[in-house]
Amino acid sequence: MDVAIGMSGGAHTTSSGAALSTVLTKSLPEEKPAAANEAPRKKRVVIVGGGFAGIAAARGLKRADVEITLIDRRNHHIFQPLLYQVATAVLAPSEIAAPIRQLEAKQRNLSVLLAEVRGINLGARTVEAACPGIGSRKLEYDFLVIAAGMRPSYFGHDEFARFAPGLKSLNDAETIRSKILSAFELAESTDDEKERTRQMTFVLVGAGPTGVELAATIAHLATVTLRGNFRRIDPARSRIVLLDGGTRVLPTFAESLSQKAAKRLTKLGVEVSTGVKVEKVDDQGVIAAGARIPSATVLWTAGVSASPVVKMLGTKTDRAGRAFVGAFMDILEAPNVFVVGDAATMTQDGHPVPGVAQAAIQQGGFVGQVIANRLKGRKDGRPFRYRNKGNMAVVGKNFAILEAGHLRSSGFLTWLVWAALHVLALPQLQNRFRVQTQWFWSYLSGQRSSRLISEGPRPPASSQ
Repeated sequence: MDVAIGMSGGAHTTSSGAALSTVLTKSLPEEKPAAANEAPRKKRVVIVGGGFAGIAAARGLKRADVEITLIDRRNHHIFQPLLYQVATAVLAPSEIAAPIRQLEAKQRNLSVLLAEVRGINLGARTVEAACPGIGSRKLEYDFLVIAAGMRPSYFGHDEFARFAPGLKSLNDAETIRSKILSAFELAESTDDEKERTRQMTFVLVGAGPTGVELAATIAHLATVTLRGNFRRIDPARSRIVLLDGGTRVLPTFAESLSQKAAKRLTKLGVEVSTGVKVEKVDDQGVIAAGARIPSATVLWTAGVSASPVVKMLGTKTDRAGRAFVGAFMDILEAPNVFVVGDAATMTQDGHPVPGVAQAAIQQGGFVGQVIANRLKGRKDGRPFRYRNKGNMAVVGKNFAILEAGHLRSSGFLTWLVWAALHVLALPQLQNRFRVQTQWFWSYLSGQRSSRLISEGPRPPASSQ
């Protein structure tokens, strides 16, 4: 995925909008005054999402006199830039993830709630959260931060999801890993030559950073890691096809870097087809540009849409379902509600702020500071401005590309910078040690640490 250096996932409010915000604010229920012998209630901040943006917002309020509740339906934070390495067996899930609850031990004003948001009432300032096996809870808030992230978008063809998984969670990564490894096992088992070819054909739809990185590492898996592991098949004869409807791979990078990445992919044995529209995905493969590509493993890396939580706000969104936010990352309907990270869309200098990890971190930290200022009665200060520290993408072993302002580089040294920055950005010291050790071993031996095929649910035992 596309990442910013140091990591590697608005329009200004008009005068009429300000008036609307004032009317809405006045219509909200007033707080009851505290009794004479009671301490005044602390302000409550609810953060939805434990990704880069949500955690940055929580940390930005570490010293604030507030009660923070961070809600996430998973108990872990994922280092998204390396998720593709879990999907291709380079790393184990625990090596790129950390429990969100560890933040609670370090931050006294923070509580973590394992739950899924089912509803938001802006008027009553409440969030309804469903806790697994427990039921629903209503949480009151004074400030609400939506950092719910994204999910795969199939551009109106949700039926494709059944056959072409996306890559947004550890479950997705494990599903893809099992799908890839199982394909080689089934190719080894079958006597049908056509079926063997289908099993050894891998199609990736979408040539953005995730698609490019996946295609390159699958190629390395087939030609290096699995070499000599089978008796009846040669994994190096696998066919890896990367499809995209655009004119080139990695379209967010400079054209010169895009061309270098495409050349590198071709050298690795990846077939790159751009300007191609995928018309159908089924259990037999893909139909693209009128031609069928038989494949047992189709992976979707083409597009994303915002979490359904954003729709609960009733605010204006773009085509991907991301909320339009103002200069301080808040929405027009409620100035105490903020949307950050991949769930938000805003324009800066005529261009959209990119959906990368560094932007999410900056937005989360910014909102944390805005809330802290408002709690103290201070002015909001300067509007949010994204500081682009550069973008990187890796294309297999020993090759990465970098674009930072006018600086553009590619090759082995850039790959070393990419590796160092990613290790340093991992959430825990133990993650850094494990990833660094595994990368070193994999670099020398070509082997991978997590070549496990997850077992599905077992059928019930026969009574006979």
